[in-house]
Amino acid sequence: MVKLFKEDIKTSEVLAWKGVHLFHFSGSSCSQKTRIVLNLKGIEWVSHPINLLKAENYSQWYLGINPRGLLPALVHNGDVYIESNDIVSYLDGTFETPKLIPNDHRDRILEQLNTEDELHLDLRTLTFGFCLPKFLTGKPPAALDALESSAGTVEGKTDSHKKIQLAFWRELAEHGVTPDQAINSAKRFKKAFSSVEKQLADQAFLYGDEISIVDIVWFIYAHRLKSTGYPFKRLHPGLESWYSAILSRPEIVKEVADPVPLKVIRYLTQRYQALTNATFEKVTGI
Repeated sequence: MVKLFKEDIKTSEVLAWKGVHLFHFSGSSCSQKTRIVLNLKGIEWVSHPINLLKAENYSQWYLGINPRGLLPALVHNGDVYIESNDIVSYLDGTFETPKLIPNDHRDRILEQLNTEDELHLDLRTLTFGFCLPKFLTGKPPAALDALESSAGTVEGKTDSHKKIQLAFWRELAEHGVTPDQAINSAKRFKKAFSSVEKQLADQAFLYGDEISIVDIVWFIYAHRLKSTGYPFKRLHPGLESWYSAILSRPEIVKEVADPVPLKVIRYLTQRYQALTNATFEKVTGI
């Protein structure tokens, strides 16, 4: 679990904060799953929106809280936690009910959370490839320079994680999303959701009759992939009732609702892709 050391935190004002505080962005998938966990567990929290579209996550103030420049970040009574799966695991262990990581399935659930985390860059790839026009997908060079030059540490050590982020954004700026990248990401998700579908064969949720953290994280990915044109109904018909049951919950649906401008941009982008034979299914072939 990534909990920052005191010396990692350069924006020192947060060390004195009491209660639960969340830095997040409305459209961030990792922020969405964290807000859903907070809602389901009935935790009172203070909202600190960070606008990814304006690159506020690369400001020196925010990099002083999360040296990786990622969202979400959690502050609880002055302690700072980064990485969304670590955050939701911490919240579930700290606030007892309802239990979203049942103790008798804990090891298997943590394994599945790792599998989900490994697909995060694939989700970005497909989102930027099939939901948004290229001019809206990049990061300002000055923002990436700020991240690269930041001397922030994670758990007292120079953090190599930001090299992965920098490489992703700079390759995206130079080449966009290539067909090979889209194909490989789509194949990885097809394999992952086929496994989820198999696990759901005889039960309402992944670990029985009650929703778990694994249901939430895979739901977030499913919801985002649906918006890219990923053919869920054709490839994974067994997931439809599971997906609909989760989406029907008010504490969940409000966190994944897209603003109207985004819906319009996505519609126009995908109309253009349809006219140029560059839709998700055409490009990936799945």
